[in-house]
Order: sequence, then C-alpha cells, then structure tokens
Amino acid sequence: METSLYLPVKGFLEQAGYVVKGEVGGCDLVGLSDDDPPVVVVCELKLSFNLELILQAVDRANISDEVWIAARISSSGKGREADKRYRNLCRRLGFGMLGVSDAGAVSVIVGSVSPMPRTDSKRRSRLMREHKKRRGDPVLGGSSRTPIMTAYRQQALACAATLAAGPLRVRDVRTNIPDAGKILLANVYGWFERLDRGVYALTDAGVVALQRWPQSLVQGDSCQDSLLPSAETSLA
Repeated sequence: METSLYLPVKGFLEQAGYVVKGEVGGCDLVGLSDDDPPVVVVCELKLSFNLELILQAVDRANISDEVWIAARISSSGKGREADKRYRNLCRRLGFGMLGVSDAGAVSVIVGSVSPMPRTDSKRRSRLMREHKKRRGDPVLGGSSRTPIMTAYRQQALACAATLAAGPLRVRDVRTNIPDAGKILLANVYGWFERLDRGVYALTDAGVVALQRWPQSLVQGDSCQDSLLPSAETSLA
C-alpha cells in the first residue's frame, strides 16, 4: 500500500527541516518549515511512478513552494525511475523525485526546483491552516478510501470528551476548546444535544465516537500512536 511509503518519506523531509503531516487538504504529505513565511512542501505517493502521479503533482503546484513525488523503486530496475524521459519531464515541471527501496531507504532521483509559481493563495492558506491546527500527525499519508482525522474532527472529539461526564454550559467547554460554541451549535456529526440555552449533553452517537477514537490516541504527537480512521474527506 502507498501508506508503506509514508514514514520513510516523512523521515526524509523531517531531516530536511520540515514539520510533516499526512493527508492534509487532499495531499499525501505536507511539510512546513519554521521560516516566516514558512516554506510549503507537498509530496504525493504511489507504489510506482506513473502519469497519474505527475498529474497529482501538477495539481499541487499552485499551493506549494516545492512539489515532490515518491514511489517504490522497481525491483527489476526497469521502472519509470530509470526512464530518462520521465525524469526529464519532472525536471521541466520543477518536481522532485524520491525513490523508496524495499528496506525503506529514500534516495533523491531528481531534485526539486524551488520556488514553484503560486497562483492559488487561498487554497495554499487553507492547506497551511489545516496543517497547523492539527494535533500531532493522526493520518498516514497515502491513505485511500479511509476517512481523514481533520483538525475540526479533533476539536469535536475534544468537546465530546469534555461532555462525557455530563451536560455542561458552552462557556465551560470553551475553556479548553475556543471554537466549542460553533462546534456544538453546528453539531455536524450528531454527537451533541442541546438541553437548554447554552447547555449541551453528549448523545449516544457521541459516546460511540469516543469509543472509536480514544482521546489519548487522537491527541498523540507521533504518527505511530495516533493513526486513526475518521469520516472526514475534506477540510471540514
């Protein structure tokens, strides 16, 4: 699976100085530097280098400063990574190529050319905002057909955990979750019940959600101990 490439590539980008998180804004990996403004790096994963991987990278070019594509190196040595035309295409587009061996070693096949032209500042800002708001790195990059643990869902789960002991006023929930008022009112997932003006309780669906996503894991800082499924497929 593509997720098997995530940790090696994440480690490679972290060594380069980026804070990396998976499945942010539809991108397999997003890395932010500590610069002001930060450098935004996006990497897309596939089990093999193909045209679809290039097309995904093209779509990411207008929201990032650097675009990388990464895939497993062919055991036969005859994959696209050995095709001069494919490598030249990446160079012309300014995309970097990373090869991942069966042992998890990452090698640079083509270096990324920076800066990339940016034309969609709003989309780029959404990407950075979601990356910064997430607690830890709860999703393996390259996941497909699995829901995403977004920052919004993390905050909704925190509200649910706060209400687990019994009904509370919004101001009490808001103590640790500044957006609690909006989240409880919207009730996107059906986890909350309004008992009175400004007073909310947890529904049966909310109890089930807390059982599915224990807060000790959702709030984890490492990828390995916080890789959880979710019902999100966009930046809710």
